[in-house]
Amino acid sequence: MTTAFRQSARARCATTALWSHALLTRLIAVFALWLAVTVLGSIAAAGPVFAQMAAQQQTYMQEWESTALRAEQSIDSRRASSAAFEQLRKELTSFRQDFQAEKSKNKQRIQTLTNQISALGEPPAEGETEPEDIAALREQLTSQLNQLKSPRLIAESAFSRADGLISEVDSIIRERRTKYLLQRGPSPLNPELWPDALAALGWAGRTLWLETKSQIGSDTTVEKIWGSFPEILLLVLLGSFLLLRGRFWARAMGGRLRMMGARGTGVWTFIVSLLQVALPLLGILLLTTSLEVSGILGVRGTLMLEHLPGWALILFSFHWLGDQLFKAPEEVSLVPFAVARRGEARLMIDLWAVILVLQDVLYELYQLEKTSVDTQSVLSFPLILAAALVMYRLNMLGVSKAEAEPSELAQGAADKAEPDTEQETRISIGASRLFDVVRRGAFFLGFAAPLLAAVGYVNAAEALIYPAISTLLLLAVLFVVQRFAGDLYGFVSGQGDAARDSLVLVAVGFTLSLIALPLLSLIWGARVADMTELWSTFLAGFQIGDTQISPVAFLSFVVVFALGYGVTRVVQSTLRTSLLPKTKIDPGGQNAIVSGLGYVGVFLAALVAISMAGLDLSSLAIVAGALSVGIGFGLQTIVSNFVSGIILLVERPISKGDWIEVGGLMGYVRDISVRSTRIETFDRSDVIVPNSDLITGTVTNYTRGNTVGRVIVPVGVAYGTDPRRVEAILNEIAQSHPMVLLKPAPSVIFQGFGADSLDFEIRAILRDVNWVLSVKSDLNYEIAARFAAEEIEIPFAQRDLWIRNPEAFAQSKAKDAQPDQNSVQATTGASTGTRLAVDRPDLDDMHDSAAEADPDADR
Repeated sequence: MTTAFRQSARARCATTALWSHALLTRLIAVFALWLAVTVLGSIAAAGPVFAQMAAQQQTYMQEWESTALRAEQSIDSRRASSAAFEQLRKELTSFRQDFQAEKSKNKQRIQTLTNQISALGEPPAEGETEPEDIAALREQLTSQLNQLKSPRLIAESAFSRADGLISEVDSIIRERRTKYLLQRGPSPLNPELWPDALAALGWAGRTLWLETKSQIGSDTTVEKIWGSFPEILLLVLLGSFLLLRGRFWARAMGGRLRMMGARGTGVWTFIVSLLQVALPLLGILLLTTSLEVSGILGVRGTLMLEHLPGWALILFSFHWLGDQLFKAPEEVSLVPFAVARRGEARLMIDLWAVILVLQDVLYELYQLEKTSVDTQSVLSFPLILAAALVMYRLNMLGVSKAEAEPSELAQGAADKAEPDTEQETRISIGASRLFDVVRRGAFFLGFAAPLLAAVGYVNAAEALIYPAISTLLLLAVLFVVQRFAGDLYGFVSGQGDAARDSLVLVAVGFTLSLIALPLLSLIWGARVADMTELWSTFLAGFQIGDTQISPVAFLSFVVVFALGYGVTRVVQSTLRTSLLPKTKIDPGGQNAIVSGLGYVGVFLAALVAISMAGLDLSSLAIVAGALSVGIGFGLQTIVSNFVSGIILLVERPISKGDWIEVGGLMGYVRDISVRSTRIETFDRSDVIVPNSDLITGTVTNYTRGNTVGRVIVPVGVAYGTDPRRVEAILNEIAQSHPMVLLKPAPSVIFQGFGADSLDFEIRAILRDVNWVLSVKSDLNYEIAARFAAEEIEIPFAQRDLWIRNPEAFAQSKAKDAQPDQNSVQATTGASTGTRLAVDRPDLDDMHDSAAEADPDADR
């Protein structure tokens, strides 16, 4: 019977399994058919769109192929100019960026298809068959995956090609620039070259004048001038007014601005100084526009006129910078020069501006007239020499400031309008240290530049002297802007001159230094393309496993984490101040809830920030494993304290506000943090105890769960007092105190017979053990008052003094008629307190007599 039943059950199970397999196969087939129909329908519907996209991609790839071939041909021939190579590099960089973006497209879709194919299992080995529906689905998913991977592979190949071409173009440009700097021409000191150079310069000036004169005498120009005469007249009048009276108008406006407040902060002074540059510069722009409208200049004059606003900006800005660096005698300078030398220092800055403008004018003439290398060397050498001499003189002025009399500097500081000049002087001296270091380096370059130019390396000399000047001026501009930032922060915050010592000013200085780095690179010959390349590399970040760490991801992490951290702190503050005080939770529990919420909030904020930044933590498993090893060996104490802090907050053996004793220290728990616990002792000092000591050590908690505690008050009475009477009095005193609980009732313990008294103890339970000292003091006061009223004596310790040789006192008395009037008092009874007075002789005589009477006696 049993065997038949088992066979029937096995048959039913086999039938059920076959039916289930058939059903599963049908479902998979239906799903595959639906997926195929959906995909084909989508492809059919999107056919025109895909066709258009394919055509655009084909056109784009043709353009890329054409550009790449042109770049390769230019690189092979090396006949293109540097400007042409720079333009070609821009085109290649644009293509490379597009390919870079294409490489990261469809990344999630490719990952999804890969996961789907992996879910189907391993493909069957040779000789094995796979269900048709599974095989069709695998083939379809593989086809989609290949279609998505193909553009990515093409983009990767094109990206590598573009990156290689860009590197070759950069190499050619750098080689040419190096060759240009190291090119040695004729020496400008050769007198044979001077006549030709002067003739070329005169020819350029004469050509410009004749061209302008011819243009003015043209009927077309006269007609154009009369046709636009009102406009030209308005531009000339307004431009002349701003150029001649703009500085005075700016000073008048500054006086009105100072009436608004912020006197002494330098904010309005700085704004007025900028207006003194902006208004005359605006006048130059208006006059330049009037010349363009009139059309009186020829081709050369028009080309030179385009650079006139830039030259005016150099002159005005350098003059402004000199005024900011070297203040008037009644003010404190940013760079502490002697008062008598500041005017000359400002003049040197103006001469630098003139030299830079003249150098740019010569460069434009070189381009217009196509002068020879010999002429360029001769004409450039005087400007190089003049710039070096100005640098030498400015360096000497900076060195001579140390020779200035202290009284002179002090007088200059005392004459300043603002009251607090000591702080500004300290800032100026501190800021000038870096300036002095850079100044010495620039002086060395300024000394080397004329020597190089004299032997024919004019290009190298210009590449040294002019960037050195620009570096000094850029550094000076940073100092000026930092000082203005301090004045502005002092004005906004209301701190005044004290804001110059704040950390905000340090942060501003650090930011300005970072901004100055690319500017310094450009000054010393770095190309804009190089800076763009570095910036792109910086934005791309670096790769750790499959995770790309970039500044954008880092900033996203910081912003999201900061927001989450802020929300956590707001919720904690709301719970601590508003919600939890209204509940019946004790202060320790409230602190545990708030602290635990803080840890959870910070952890969640970190997780959300990591997810928003797109960081994959799974790829950081190796790094996390290495860090865990380091934590296990080097940070085990910190981790132990951290885990102990979590246990304290969860288990709560101690809570905030508890009175505890640990390691011989006693006090109140004021704060439980993640690493340690702060205990405030009774002398109001804070003791920081590691959390591990509270978990692994012995801790006495006097207020755990409640504040009920016991007080013990010992007292002794004289022998002969009735113990029962004492017991009744002490019971009455204990029960009458309001802090003593009556259930359980206080008790009086007769401890025993002491050396001097009968010893009793009051043992009582208090409502709040935190008042134990006050209660003990109150009980002692009451005991003293009641015992005095009941005439019960509280004895004190008494001792008897025995003299072994009293006869020595009699002999000493007989020998000395005038004994010392000092006396020795000794007690003769323990209970009565009787005192025996004995005349005390001189100590030396007493010792001598005692020695004669009993030589063996102890002294």
